[in-house]
Amino acid sequence: MATVSYSQNIMDDEYEKFIRRMNPPRVVIDNESCKNATIIQVDSANKHGILLEVVLVLTDLNLVITKAYISSDGGWFMDVFNVTNQEGNKITDEAMLDYIMKSLGPDSCFASSMRRSVGVTAGMDHTSIELIGSDRPGLLSEVSAVLTNLKCNVVNAEVWTHNTRAAAIMQVTDEEHGGAITDPERLSTMKQLLCNVLRGSNKLRDAKTIVSDGVSHTERRLHQLMFADRDYERTTGEGLDDKDRPNVNVVNWQDKDYSVVTIKCKDRPKLLFDTICTLTDMQYVVFHGNVDAEGPQAHQEYCIRHVDGSPVKSDAERQRVIQCLEAAIERRVSEGLKLELCTTDRVGLLSDVTRIFRENSLTVTRAEVTTRAGKALNIFYVRDSSGYPVDAKIIESVRQTIGQTILRVKGNIEELNPVPQESPTRFLFGGLFKSRSFCNFGLVRSYS
Repeated sequence: MATVSYSQNIMDDEYEKFIRRMNPPRVVIDNESCKNATIIQVDSANKHGILLEVVLVLTDLNLVITKAYISSDGGWFMDVFNVTNQEGNKITDEAMLDYIMKSLGPDSCFASSMRRSVGVTAGMDHTSIELIGSDRPGLLSEVSAVLTNLKCNVVNAEVWTHNTRAAAIMQVTDEEHGGAITDPERLSTMKQLLCNVLRGSNKLRDAKTIVSDGVSHTERRLHQLMFADRDYERTTGEGLDDKDRPNVNVVNWQDKDYSVVTIKCKDRPKLLFDTICTLTDMQYVVFHGNVDAEGPQAHQEYCIRHVDGSPVKSDAERQRVIQCLEAAIERRVSEGLKLELCTTDRVGLLSDVTRIFRENSLTVTRAEVTTRAGKALNIFYVRDSSGYPVDAKIIESVRQTIGQTILRVKGNIEELNPVPQESPTRFLFGGLFKSRSFCNFGLVRSYS
């Protein structure tokens, strides 16, 4: 059976390459037509997941997508994106423009089945660890301590928390030789110890640890881990109040056999990637779309069908789509005070820093750990473990302990308002907005 599946993947790849040669992608970059954004147009033969692949390229370059127009009816795909850099300016760097052309144009490789299967590729310079389990204050500190005791150095990591669950992808190296960890007994011990930490006292929810010598697209994989863990399910009394949630609506278009998804919420970086990633992994195809994120709020509208060609069939399916998109939006909301750490990397650094956070009653709601040329460049979003506002005196004490030039505060502590919580592991997300349904325009009707 495995041989048949492998042969089928080879045939699928060859067919896609043939279609690609017959209809090579066309990329047009226009810096003249719009006064405040660079316009990128991509035309290509259509296939499931191609929209996500294009958005992925732009997102990984840290470009801001202010507007997008999507059309993929029939066998052809056409997307138009208005993008800027982080400072809100047009893209004028020739190296970046050339990279975009090569990444999206005829010579690109985003059509391969390897990218379809979450981009797993061989990587011999580190070991990748995927973690999913119950969130609680001090969890990152405990995980880091286990890895330090096993003589592992965390060189890259991303940690998300949502709805009492935590997910992380960590890339670690061996303390002695700086490469991937290959000893089976040591890997088995690592998995067992990390699973024990992740499980904690929660016997009702599972904890998982996956260790490999490969790499994946970290953010997409985090979405998939939390989706598979069903973090979108809320029990009675959990999660955000209705007034605080992003407004997500799904209705059926009476005449066109589409389901129309409308999203309105506070804009933030990578929002478009998060929603398109979720729809793609739920096996929905976006046929038409319109995205507007020029102001503080983002508005997204998509005409979708399942890969089997059908619109949303039941109210249960509709509710699941809404819940999954809400979760995708909330996972990356940066709740808490942003702290940036920059110092020389060493084994145990992450363990030491997060231990100091824990000892000062700070819990990490999201983290990004990066190592470049021997330098640790880490970002932490922290809250008080009991849910109260972060105390400026505690932050100053933490900075003095770690080093004031090493750990810097981004943002204003006084602007962080108290967030009532029912448990120390719930991190609520404020400032999200509602929108009117497109039913008001008479184009669609609510599902019933």
